Amino acid sequence: MLVLPMAPVRRPRTKHGRRSVTLRPKITKQVETLARERDLSDNRVLVELIEQGIEARQQKEKAFFQLAERFSAADDPEQVKQLGNQLGRFVFGE
Repeated sequence: MLVLPMAPVRRPRTKHGRRSVTLRPKITKQVETLARERDLSDNRVLVELIEQGIEARQQKEKAFFQLAERFSAADDPEQVKQLGNQLGRFVFGE
């Protein structure tokens, strides 16, 4: 019986983007402090902060569209007013 060696399994490579950014001194200090406190590299802290920021923005956008949908579906004038005020605060801040 002839046994052939198995071909190695190739996993698709994920492309990593490399960016160079300039941070204000205050932000640099905060990143360094977080990295020290969590025993991580500055780069890992930056990646986590960016990922969290993107997720937070997506959640905020989703909440906005849900509120806008509720506003457009509302029939009660008092509810329309309340939801309109909420939308205004969402867009323009408190």
